[in-house]
Amino acid sequence: MEFQGIKNWEGLLDPLDDDLRNEILRYGEFVEAAYRCFDFDVTSSTYATCVNPKTSILSNKKGYTVKRNLYATCGIQLPEWTDRLPDWVSIQSSWIGYVAVCDDADEIARLGRRDVVIAYRGTATCMEWLENLRATLACLPDDMAPDSCESMVQTGFLSLYTSGSPSLQQVVREEISKILREYGGERLSITVTGHSLGAALATLTAHDIKATFEEAPLVTVVSFGGPRVGNGSFRRQLEKRGTKVLRIVNSDDPITRMPGFVVDENKAKLWWLKKHGAYAEIGKELRLSSKGCPHLRNRGVATCHDLKTYLHLVDNFVSSNCPLRATLLNLKGSN
Repeated sequence: MEFQGIKNWEGLLDPLDDDLRNEILRYGEFVEAAYRCFDFDVTSSTYATCVNPKTSILSNKKGYTVKRNLYATCGIQLPEWTDRLPDWVSIQSSWIGYVAVCDDADEIARLGRRDVVIAYRGTATCMEWLENLRATLACLPDDMAPDSCESMVQTGFLSLYTSGSPSLQQVVREEISKILREYGGERLSITVTGHSLGAALATLTAHDIKATFEEAPLVTVVSFGGPRVGNGSFRRQLEKRGTKVLRIVNSDDPITRMPGFVVDENKAKLWWLKKHGAYAEIGKELRLSSKGCPHLRNRGVATCHDLKTYLHLVDNFVSSNCPLRATLLNLKGSN
């Protein structure tokens, strides 16, 4: 449970504990599956859907069964002239991930619990990119944070989570309710993981689960390359409800420094900044850097942000004093 953050990963991140490294990489594989199963081909009749049946989404992951496909819907209404554009430009709803449950006795014994995983891919469609650009803060609905509109999150992320019929939020709540009823007598954990946009949705999902289900077990976020999500009040609500967030950040990835500004809203001088631009960093951070990796050093923003880059850096990270295993080997050789 320490790897799930029950002690806020104290003493495990710097240097990076090898067993925690393996767990982070394991959850990264769930996100990779969400990318691998998504149809990116805009000329395909199945564009923006999952190309795999549920039974094969995790064909290379031992011990987990996919229970539910997840879809996100954009809440932006496009002007009429966009009807002349190709259909794929304005697609509103797209497959974004899945819910899986560990059902392998050996894996449950290894973990000491039955793990539930919710995994999200990153931005893929034009409409999702438009939602990413809606960077002002919006109040959470009352059922997510009944605190007089103090808890605020990025408008586009909230839109993708709550728009549609059914919305991503409704489907997640329904599936978690089923899982808690089915496995309520067992020791459970819920791990929500994602990359980029998926990392932001993972944070919103984890918060919503803890706000909705009083009997929810430990809920942990493992996010890769995630942007900022909400303000200080949102962070305090997460912490108050016991949601654990581990953010894996590449310091050379600009997406992790967006949107808005990290500002103490209590000290913000301008009303606009306080209400629309004052974001807060959330959770514990595992900070990596691609600069120390020779084949990544001079690459562009896309490479710095790529999930494969993140997993490579996690796999090779040692500590802040010795960022990469190759550096450690060189130091040992020189001695």
